[in-house]
Amino acid sequence: MADIENETGVEEAPNKRSQRTALMIVGLVGVLAIGFALGFLVRLPFDDSSTPTPAADSVDVGFSQDMTVHHEQAVEMATIALTKSDDAAVKTLAYDILTSQSDQIGQMQGWLALWDMAPRPSGEFMTWMSEGGAESMHGGHGQTASDSSAEPATNGDRAMPGMATPAEMTALGQASGPELDVMFLQLMLRHHQGGLPMGEYAEQYANAPVVRNLATKMVDMQTGEANLMTSMLAERNAEPLPMN
Repeated sequence: MADIENETGVEEAPNKRSQRTALMIVGLVGVLAIGFALGFLVRLPFDDSSTPTPAADSVDVGFSQDMTVHHEQAVEMATIALTKSDDAAVKTLAYDILTSQSDQIGQMQGWLALWDMAPRPSGEFMTWMSEGGAESMHGGHGQTASDSSAEPATNGDRAMPGMATPAEMTALGQASGPELDVMFLQLMLRHHQGGLPMGEYAEQYANAPVVRNLATKMVDMQTGEANLMTSMLAERNAEPLPMN
């Protein structure tokens, strides 16, 4: 098998390239662990009697559980792009998404642990966005679960809006070159667009200020990244995917 040239133009044996990839993956695992730990150790003022522990069916808990699941797939996609892409702009975007969403997962998992709640949902996704879920705290002025932007999906049956299917994740992992870059941008753009309604709902209806603040940061960050990915796709003569 012919040797492969590295970024300096010097030929590099395939086994050395594999070693570099393995080392990068080990480094990414470290980044994920640090991001999760920092988020998990964030000190939150829930011992204040003025901020009661959220109920299991609250917006605060549902958002933290569902968005953890949503973020975990984004981290997986970003890891694939960061380790396999040769496009500097794609790798930079993937790194930003991987690190920021790993930190946010850590924060949400920290809250759930403090609230003595399960780390992930056990029933249907997004039921906390229903009228009944919002009504208990906010007088029923929230979106209903029948809205197209907030339609609940059964946990383990259908994914939340924007989530990649197992077949799409397999295809992304097997792709390379420009095909990988375009596929990553398309899947991640749809992923962001699908998650935005959850962030917007939590931004408005979560009870805990820290949850509303994080939701606001997510909405702002993912809106900016979605705009960037739309531009990057246009530069590559590719179109966004329709929402699933």
